[in-house]
Formats: sequence, C-alpha cells, structure tokens
Amino acid sequence: MGGFEYERGHLHCEGVSAAEIVDRYGTPVYVYSGAELRRRVAEFREAFAALDPLICFSVKSCPNTHICRLLREAGCGFDVVSGGELFRVLRAGADAKRVVFAGVGKTEREIREAIATGVGLVNVESQAELEQMIAIAGGAGVTLDAAIRVNPDVDAHSHEYTTTGRKQTKFGIDFDQVPEVFRRFGHSRSVRLRGVHVHLGSPVSDPGVFAQGVGRVLELTEALRGEGFGIDTFDIGGGFAAAYRDGDAPSPADYARVLVPLLRDRGLRFILEPGRAIAANAGVLLARVLRVKRSGGRRFVIVDAAMNDLIRPALYQAYHFVWPVQADGYVPESRGGEQPFEALEVCDIVGPVCECGDFLARERAIPPVRRGELLAVFSAGAYAMSMASQYNSRPRAAEVLVCDGRARLIRRRETCEDLVRPEEEIEPGG
Repeated sequence: MGGFEYERGHLHCEGVSAAEIVDRYGTPVYVYSGAELRRRVAEFREAFAALDPLICFSVKSCPNTHICRLLREAGCGFDVVSGGELFRVLRAGADAKRVVFAGVGKTEREIREAIATGVGLVNVESQAELEQMIAIAGGAGVTLDAAIRVNPDVDAHSHEYTTTGRKQTKFGIDFDQVPEVFRRFGHSRSVRLRGVHVHLGSPVSDPGVFAQGVGRVLELTEALRGEGFGIDTFDIGGGFAAAYRDGDAPSPADYARVLVPLLRDRGLRFILEPGRAIAANAGVLLARVLRVKRSGGRRFVIVDAAMNDLIRPALYQAYHFVWPVQADGYVPESRGGEQPFEALEVCDIVGPVCECGDFLARERAIPPVRRGELLAVFSAGAYAMSMASQYNSRPRAAEVLVCDGRARLIRRRETCEDLVRPEEEIEPGG
C-alpha cells in the first residue's frame, strides 16, 4: 500500500495515524506519502539507468506545488500541458531547461511564456502549431527547441478517453506525415526540431504494446537522422501503469526490460514522463461516513467525499480499493476485491452530489461501518485532486503531505467564501 500500512488495526502513513490527521484537518482530505513518491522516482531511475533519462514528472497527475518541489528535490524535471502548470513548476523552483511543454491546444500566450521562461523542449502537435511557433519565435529573435509528437497509430488498450496514440484521436502528427513536416521545417532557424515524442495513452499495462509504439517511432527517427536531420532527443512519453489492485501493473523494471534494449547505444538523449506510476499509490483520500441506508435492495454507505473530489470512478469506471481506517480485526491482506473475512457487507459507497454517477465504489464488500467512521480510498494520488471541482458548490478538499514522520498541510480546505470570491472581485458595475 505504498507508504500506508495498518498498525494494530489502524491505518497509518509513514507512522502517522490517519485518524489523527483527520482530527487535525477534517474530511475529506487527501494524504500523500513523501517517502513513497521518492521511492517510485528512484525505481524509475534505477530501472532505466542504462539510458540515463531525464525523468519529467507529469504534472497533470498531481500538480500541488509542494509535491512538485519534493519531486524536484528528488531529481525530476516536469512535463507540463498548460501555462498554469508551467507557472506551478516554476513556483516550485523548477529549472525551466528541465521542463517539457506538451498539449494539443497551446495558445499564443502559452507559446510566448514557453519562450520567455526558456523551457527546455516544446512538443509540437500539428503543422499549424509549428508554423505559429516559427512565427512567434522568429519575431522574438530566438530559437525554440522542439520535438514532433508522432502519432504511431498504436492502440494502448486503455480506456477510450485515455488512448491517445491512434489516428482517430486529436493528438500528434500522423506517422506518415512526419517526414514531410521535417523536410519542410526541419532547417528552421526559429524552431529547431531536435526531437521526437510519442505518447500512446494511459495506462499502458502491456510493456509489449509500449515497445511496439516506441519501436515504430524509433525506426522513423533513424530514417530522419539518415536524411541529415539533427535529432538528438527521444521523448518516450508517459502512460506507465499503476497498481490499483495489488500486482495488476508492470513495475518500472518490467517496462525497462523491453524498452532499454531497443533504445540503448543510439546516441540519443531520452526523456520519460511518468505521472500516475509515481503518484497514484502515494496518496489516499480519507472520508467520513455520514449515514448508511438501504433502498431497492441495495445498501448505500454515504460519505462526505464525492465525485467532485474523486471523479475517476464516475468518469472512467475506475477501481479504487476502499477500506475502513480503523479496521481492527479486518486488516486487508491485499488491495483487491476478495478478502478472507466473514460478515463483510456488499454496498455502494456514494457521496452527497446530486448525480446517480456520484459513487466511489459499487457492489463492494467491506466490513460493517456506521455513521462517523472513516474510510480510506486508496491509490488516489494521481488524477484525483488534480481533477477535483466545486460542483454542487462543494469546496475542494484539503491536502496533507507526510514526510519523515510529520504531517503538514499543503493545501488548505476551501471555504464557501472561496466559492464566490472570483464572482465578487470584479470591476464596479460588472
């Protein structure tokens, strides 16, 4: 469970009681393990050591500036997809040269910000975007380093919303169009096309599929280098899976075993962009049971966390293991559906939002719980708080980081005043 363990029947994060964290900061609350974040970065660095890659943490997965600062100190660069994410990582002390700026819809302002801050690499998603970059960089009298994002038409076999490497998606430049783009723009003085980028989607649970996409783009890269284009950087992208159930995702070493032999000794600089695989199991969402009810033959456990706090189950039909914080005689043996206990009760774990899609888990067998007890939603460190909203005018949750046996607040809980402040801070008569 990453940095989370049951001690004497009670959930702890790096030795700090989850119940004590709730006593201090309330619910719902996200709790992150600093040790687990650092451990996962170290796993990637060790697994891919033969390539000596720049590991750029995917900020969209978990953008809190305190998390970014911790990962910067662990040696990470950053993969950003908006001007807001660029602002966040620079606020966290990132070296702009270790930042990769991706995203299919960069605005003119964002391109100018990338130039002004000296971003290390900008990933190009279309010919039209490249032409705009050339015009802006040329007007500024600078040279912008860029990589072409290649769409290899390889299916990641992930959820349809997160499969990005097929022709039918909005991402990248089609594989067979890339050579012509290099021939037309590969010698521009304003935008130097020094790299290629591939990202199949997330999560890519089969290393063989990962190798297929990377291998196809690698062959294209070698052909372009053979034509004299100065490509020196290969951005492998992200999409490395995280284990939402114990043992259901490859390790960094599993990916490296198939990717490193393909890529080593190529005379290229490599970039990896893991996000989920670093952060997912480093975080939990803690929620309090409001009440238990039965309706239509189903049992509902209603908690104070909702789809606005964690939308993945509703949006992607995603699985998160859920278990009581104070488990006593029901300490789980794994993060999976089957547990060796009698007297478990099948229930839907739902929130207060006025949507039938507001659920955290469905038909889940958990120990009996009552009003006031705490539940932990595991593997909630990635694409969780980063996708939170204020739907139903619900203030967003607090975030807490535990490092070296100490819990500290890294984002305060929003208030109702926060909900309306942007509506009140307007011009007179607006």
